[in-house]
Amino acid sequence: MDVLTIKARIIKNQLFKAALLSLLVLSVTACSLADAKREFAEDLSATILEFDDPETIKKGVPTYLILLSTMIKGDPENAELLEAGAQLYGAYASSFTDTADSKKALANRAYDYASRAMCIRDERFCDVKKISYFDFKKLLASIDQPQAEPLFIFVSSWAGAIDANSSDWNAVAELPKVKAGIQCVIDTDEMVSNGNAHLYMAVMESLLPPALGGKPELAKMHFDRAIELSNGKNLMVKVLYAEKYARMLFDRELHDVLLKQVLDADVGSKDLVLINTLAKHKAAELLSNADDYF
Repeated sequence: MDVLTIKARIIKNQLFKAALLSLLVLSVTACSLADAKREFAEDLSATILEFDDPETIKKGVPTYLILLSTMIKGDPENAELLEAGAQLYGAYASSFTDTADSKKALANRAYDYASRAMCIRDERFCDVKKISYFDFKKLLASIDQPQAEPLFIFVSSWAGAIDANSSDWNAVAELPKVKAGIQCVIDTDEMVSNGNAHLYMAVMESLLPPALGGKPELAKMHFDRAIELSNGKNLMVKVLYAEKYARMLFDRELHDVLLKQVLDADVGSKDLVLINTLAKHKAAELLSNADDYF
């Protein structure tokens, strides 16, 4: 073997190693960026949940919503990032928007992100709006425990979009599918999101009074279970219990007891500080106008 051949092989080997190293670096960098994005979204959500000043959140979070959307645009197949975006947009839409148009825009974006994430995780969910209710029920029958949390993020975002678009009967017509999805989460893993699937079901069962075919006993069952699963620490459950159930049945005694319990309670652990602060504000508001309602 001549010298030139040996040198050529050495160079070829070195080039191969350099290319392999470059691929490894790019792979690690991509993974690191994906992890960094996920960790940022998780840290952002945690920081927001720990805030005890809703006004600061209302003013400050829009900037981070845009940042999160920018991150999603750069990594559109990242299901975890999409779900983080869906949850943050959905929470802001339900608690901090000032106009119906803003609520609709944010809730629709939350649903878009959640539906894209669910489609990435399970392609059978890519066109659920186009399939019948019965086919959707069959699809839900295949859900297992690891899919419960992504499903909850999806159907809860869908519920938020329906609420924001309540004047659109085509949107409202999708409510049975959402209800079936929430029930699937409960049946699969009721502990998801500290039992909030029961809270969603309780509110949906409170939409109609008994005279119109509503089943308030089911709403009560789900409210009680949501309180039990959160060990009574999620104060918003009691606020909605009073607002949606007690007011529907004109039960002033239950209404006032629940709201006074909220006002007397501590704001709780870190991840409940913001929601419980909002609950206290809402409880005070409901108590202040109770005489006008009852």
